[in-house]
Amino acid sequence: MSSVMSDKKDHKEIERIFDEHISLVQNLKSTRPAEIWQIGQLLIKCFKRGNKILLCGNGGSAADAQHLAAEFTGRFVRERRPLPAIALTTDASAMTAIANDFGFETVFSRQVQALSVKGDVVIGLSTSGKSQNVKQALLMAKSCGCATIGLLGSDGGEIAKIADKSIIVHSTNTARVQEMHITIGHILCDLIDTHFASSK
Repeated sequence: MSSVMSDKKDHKEIERIFDEHISLVQNLKSTRPAEIWQIGQLLIKCFKRGNKILLCGNGGSAADAQHLAAEFTGRFVRERRPLPAIALTTDASAMTAIANDFGFETVFSRQVQALSVKGDVVIGLSTSGKSQNVKQALLMAKSCGCATIGLLGSDGGEIAKIADKSIIVHSTNTARVQEMHITIGHILCDLIDTHFASSK
């Protein structure tokens, strides 16, 4: 009997997590389609003029940056040409050298300064909106003539005030915010895939 009661309690926790996830998805669905579409068009224009996308984030957001960069350079679903995107989290030598010599807050901004050209787009992912190295990357991007996008959580923090365009997931639960960020990222990938697959 106690085992059955325990199972029911565990199931309730699983259901609570699903409910929280679904609530955030529904909120994004009802409030953010126009913004997601606008960002998708910005990225399409970036690729069409021969520019690239740079992405950065910490922890799980670093993994999301790498995930999305791979979708652009490989493909998402449809056959289309490879699109230039770089996750600034993948070069361990660069990151550790920059962190050691200049401080961890500069690990992305130094790379943006080195790798970006005018017209590129820099995407910063931060579940708190407060990641200082992501903030510095977007500030550097703006000084280099790049457009800036924030995929953020909580209230958007300082980064929302810097980014040209932001989508804020209004939750302080890091896992749920990351789930929304990758969903938004996949929608952007689909918009981009659709455009370039139809124009090849």
